Amino acid sequence: MNKELMEALDILEKEKEISKETLFEAIENSLVTACKNHFGKADNIKVEINRETCDFLCYAQKEVVETPEEVEDDCLQISLADAREIFSEAQAGETVNVEIKSKEFGRIATMNAKNVILQKIREEERSVIYNQYYEKEKDVVTGVVQRYIGHNISINLGKADAMLNESEQVKGEMFKPTERIKVYILEVKNTPKGPRINVSRTHPELVKRLFESEVMEIKDGTVEIKSIAREAGSRTKLAVWSNNQNVDAVGACVGMNGARVNAIVEELRGEKIDIVNWDENPGNLIQNALSPAKIVAVFADPDERTAKVVVPDYQLSLAIGREGQNARLAARLTGYKIDIKSETQAKDAPGFRYEDYMDEFDEYGEEESYAEEYEESGEASYEEAYESGEEVFEGDNE
Repeated sequence: MNKELMEALDILEKEKEISKETLFEAIENSLVTACKNHFGKADNIKVEINRETCDFLCYAQKEVVETPEEVEDDCLQISLADAREIFSEAQAGETVNVEIKSKEFGRIATMNAKNVILQKIREEERSVIYNQYYEKEKDVVTGVVQRYIGHNISINLGKADAMLNESEQVKGEMFKPTERIKVYILEVKNTPKGPRINVSRTHPELVKRLFESEVMEIKDGTVEIKSIAREAGSRTKLAVWSNNQNVDAVGACVGMNGARVNAIVEELRGEKIDIVNWDENPGNLIQNALSPAKIVAVFADPDERTAKVVVPDYQLSLAIGREGQNARLAARLTGYKIDIKSETQAKDAPGFRYEDYMDEFDEYGEEESYAEEYEESGEASYEEAYESGEEVFEGDNE
């Protein structure tokens, strides 16, 4: 039994995750290559390796001819007299297996055989790494920052390096070498030099995957993330839905004292996260998406995917958000083109049907204030949501 070879194969299988069968095939091919270099041809060479003991046999299949004079090619033929020295019952016209001693190979043949094995190991190692990370495509992994290459960042993922391109970096984020960060695997390509992995810190799916790993209710399917809209480094809006009426979707994502969402905010370096309830009714969904602003009325057209929204005059700037961010994210979250107007603007806007809004509003009673109306409907203001830790979360380093 070849114990040294067996131990070497065990180590390669464990460390490189290359199957023994693949390694055995590589050894067989290397011996065939060595024979070809030594004899000039290897068409009749056969190699057999015992998978249990690692003992191997290399032999040439040769045709038996009557006399030595009839031998035209020593590699392919053998005289009857020589054949009977190996097999006493050999007959002319038969084929016999003549053992080849690997120790007789020259230095060049031995080096070529070694290179064949090493090349196969490298190919299999690249294939194993590619398959391993290809399975993680569209998922989040933890990596260690190595160095900046121009404006791009090289990140070590364990067995392979990934590239965080400038276009996939959050503006303003700076990393130090050896710093551990979480990234979203965008794409894994197989190249002759090994797998090329592109990762992202700006993709909306990064936030979604972080919630899936942090919130058990999302992982087991009790709570679903129905939609997500993100402006990386600034704010993310998340619409969630509970499949269990006894489970509060927003509360599950927030966690006790905001523990769950704060862990994600910290990973995203203080990016604000708004968590709202998903609703099949477009009007309710748009109202939720525009939080923390209070909404007076929503007119949604499901066919045109447009919506007109009326807000109190003093809430217009909050509904639109800084540089239009709140309205922009709400539009992405809902898939509707949203037109926001204050009550004063709505009265003067042609085709806005302000009288319809007044009819709906009258049901609540004209004498009630906006604050009273929204207290009754269960909506919280931006300040209330932030203080209670239920919907809007910001990083400590804002």
